[in-house]
Amino acid sequence: MVVINYLDQLQPGTFEHAIHYLIDNKLDLSIFHSKYQNEDNGRPAYDPAVLLKIILFAYSKGITSSREIQWCCETNIIFKALSCDTAPHFTTIAAFVSSSSVQIAQLFEQVLLVCHQQGLLGNELFAIDGCKMSSNAAKEWSGTFKELSAKRDKLKRQIRYHLEQHKKLDEQANADEVRKARHQQSIDTLNKAHDKITDFLKTASPRMGQGKRSKEVKSNITDNESAKMTTSKGTIQGYNGVAAVDKKHQIIVDAQAFGEGQEHHTLVPVLEKIKQRYKRIGISEDIFAGNTIVTADTGFANEANNRYLYEQRINGYVPDNQFRKRDPKFSEQKQKYGKRHQDKAKGQKSIFPSSAFVFDPIAMTCICPAGKSLPCRGTRPEPDGQQRALFGGRLLQCRHCDLKDKCMLTPESANHRNGNGRQVSFLLKANAPPNYTDWMKQRVDSDAGKQIYSHRMSVVEPVFGNIGTNKRLNRFSLRGKTKVQGQWQLYCMVHNLEKVSRYGKLG
Repeated sequence: MVVINYLDQLQPGTFEHAIHYLIDNKLDLSIFHSKYQNEDNGRPAYDPAVLLKIILFAYSKGITSSREIQWCCETNIIFKALSCDTAPHFTTIAAFVSSSSVQIAQLFEQVLLVCHQQGLLGNELFAIDGCKMSSNAAKEWSGTFKELSAKRDKLKRQIRYHLEQHKKLDEQANADEVRKARHQQSIDTLNKAHDKITDFLKTASPRMGQGKRSKEVKSNITDNESAKMTTSKGTIQGYNGVAAVDKKHQIIVDAQAFGEGQEHHTLVPVLEKIKQRYKRIGISEDIFAGNTIVTADTGFANEANNRYLYEQRINGYVPDNQFRKRDPKFSEQKQKYGKRHQDKAKGQKSIFPSSAFVFDPIAMTCICPAGKSLPCRGTRPEPDGQQRALFGGRLLQCRHCDLKDKCMLTPESANHRNGNGRQVSFLLKANAPPNYTDWMKQRVDSDAGKQIYSHRMSVVEPVFGNIGTNKRLNRFSLRGKTKVQGQWQLYCMVHNLEKVSRYGKLG
């Protein structure tokens, strides 16, 4: 037998030593104590310090399964040293992560204050971006209320079919009992799915999106706060983890999870949270009053966000999606570095542009290239307050027009009653209010703006690379926005603690 001192296994300079020292000497864990009120009866609770140490260390190794964390506490010497030679049950570990979102948020602020005390915050430039990750929700249970109702009707038809087959087998004298059992099992499974959809449609209400035009988006039965998102790796059902990163040492100053695929409505909540946090922990009364730069990618750009930055006097740089097209340096970027499938767009069908239509903004009339008058379908407000006039060709006009193959991408749509003719729109610029998007374009197109915005990618993208690739933390294992946000802040806390262990001065 070899005598082992567990504390000797936590060598200075390592990540495990950093979290052991910080949790025992720097962080106030009394925020967790109110949850444990079992002095009179019940089994003694595990110390929150022990649970935090093993969870943070496991996350740093890409281990998020509570069962695997329990197994590591039983077999791994570092986990034994951090857990004081205890092995909490996996249900205890899972319950701690899922039920401590409020305490984790306060602990995140304490770690940020430690980073400030260690001189790791520059507060010169903040880069904001989002990382979309799947969660514990099934995307096959997503859909609008109309789609979910259609799915329920389909389940009814399937139940009816299996009932008929089961009835036919009952009428046979030598019926196959195995087939009868399979039909009965299918009926039970389909009934559960049918009742699940029915209960959801009765209790929930349609979920509305936050785009330019408010319209219904897909709900999800298993986790209605999550969203269906399109990523480079396909469509997922999950959350968008948004992080604001300080430039000096890439410390994450804010971490929030949002259950929407679009990012433009998340900028204001992130900036407000940063301002409140810096004031609450005593770093700055108004961090943005000191000319701190804020950068974000084109997903956060819209008129409302630009107006907020202008009115709050925040030194922000958020380019629109035409930013690089206006820069002559990127004129040949698509030809040199574009994706392979972009070459196929060259063979896309060419149709008459809107400039080929004669538009009269005074009389609100529109004449198509065939000389026919298109009826006005009304106007639609743009995000910047301007109005857009909408025109659409009549079905009979477009159906029998000789130019429809040159005018419409899909001429066949005019051949059936529920189809559409050629549609075109024009922007009405008369009496337009001040445009904050043009103000932002001037900022990001300037030489100083291009130089400042060039730092965004080098500040925030390595953070997501460290969390997703090095730490292999690429999936939320919980449901509900509050729980997922707590887990996302744990992920970001691991990143910040690693920065403290490498660049800070501990002990």
